Amino acid sequence: MENQSSIEEFIFLGFSNHPDLQILFFLVFLAIYTITLVGNMLILTLTRNDPGLQTPMYFFLSNLSFLDICYTSTTVPVMMANFFRPRKTISRAGCIAQLFFLITCAGTECVLLAVMAYDRYVAICRPLHYTTIMSKRVCVQLAGFSWLCGLTNSLAHTLLASSLTICKSNQLSHFFCDVPLLLKLSCSETYVNEIVLHLASALIGLSPCLFTVVSYSHIICTILKIKSAKGRSKAFSTCASHLIVVVIFYGTANLNYNRSSSGYSLDIDTLVSSLFCIVTPMLNPLIYSLRNKEVKAALLRMARNAGNPQLQTAVQPLLENFQ
Repeated sequence: MENQSSIEEFIFLGFSNHPDLQILFFLVFLAIYTITLVGNMLILTLTRNDPGLQTPMYFFLSNLSFLDICYTSTTVPVMMANFFRPRKTISRAGCIAQLFFLITCAGTECVLLAVMAYDRYVAICRPLHYTTIMSKRVCVQLAGFSWLCGLTNSLAHTLLASSLTICKSNQLSHFFCDVPLLLKLSCSETYVNEIVLHLASALIGLSPCLFTVVSYSHIICTILKIKSAKGRSKAFSTCASHLIVVVIFYGTANLNYNRSSSGYSLDIDTLVSSLFCIVTPMLNPLIYSLRNKEVKAALLRMARNAGNPQLQTAVQPLLENFQ
């Protein structure tokens, strides 16, 4: 038993079914990772420096962009490095660290998306009280609450996972560490871990999702009461980007964690997890920038302020294509 309980290294099986495509996978994920970093850093720069984006919505968006950078950076660099290794490994300490940051970011994003839904609810359903309700202090508190929820949830899972005795195998049928995978490999009691996992799913996953649904139910009812079509379109445009992001996030999360285990396929599991952990953080800045007039206007202002005519000439037609 001592030999079995001394596993200090895990082997990732994700993408291992296609050894001849490792270089292609590396190039694809390098492109996705680059777009994710550039897109989210651009959003961070704009929301921090542009006077037209100093509103609660863009304050929360900057938090979301920072989250997406951290989220994707937790898994992608390790995965890309493993494409060049015969054995795709990670140490136990590295696995626990990856688990901590991954759960922190995922949990924080769940709560933050609900906070952003509340912001849109106040803006559309109670517009006269918006500046009073969504004051700078309240926005900072709501963002801090989101991070606190994610951090607390992550600490609980990480501490419990680090105490597990892993002896069944050192092979993870994934390309990153996750709590359900470690529980399957554990030969110690996992009852408490499973209780905390289900409790966290309800509090950090389901509750923010239901809160978002309720918020958008009120938003849609309010929009439908607007008499003019132009007014309805303008009101809906202020929350359309966030609604798309919410649908993509919870849709891919549901596919990732609530699929039937019957007919399991490593390739399908890897593909779905890639959509949730890697592709979604890339889509968020694209959704918020290419379909958002305020962000596009800020991009043009940044190009003008840079004093580079070539940059302005390149940016303007690109943005016009997404009108």
